[in-house]
Amino acid sequence: MKKEITYTDEPLGPFEIVRDFLPPPDELVFREDNVKVTIGLSERSVDFFKAIAKKNHTQYQKMIRNLLDLYVDQYDEVPLTNRSTVPRKARGRASRVR
Repeated sequence: MKKEITYTDEPLGPFEIVRDFLPPPDELVFREDNVKVTIGLSERSVDFFKAIAKKNHTQYQKMIRNLLDLYVDQYDEVPLTNRSTVPRKARGRASRVR
């Protein structure tokens, strides 16, 4: 059932050089301003994220941040990408409750 492949020195056909269209690696990194917060989480939740993060060789705090961002993306009317255009100081003052 196996057929033997016979290679020949025939021309392969016309070639076209394609310009590199991929962006450089530094343009692939998405950075968003972060705001430091203090939050009390259950020990069970933190242990869960730490265990999963250790298995996946990542940081548990980054996992929690990504989870919250996904939640906001799902339920917020204003996409996160639009928020990053607001200066950090302005966002901090507007969201603070006194």
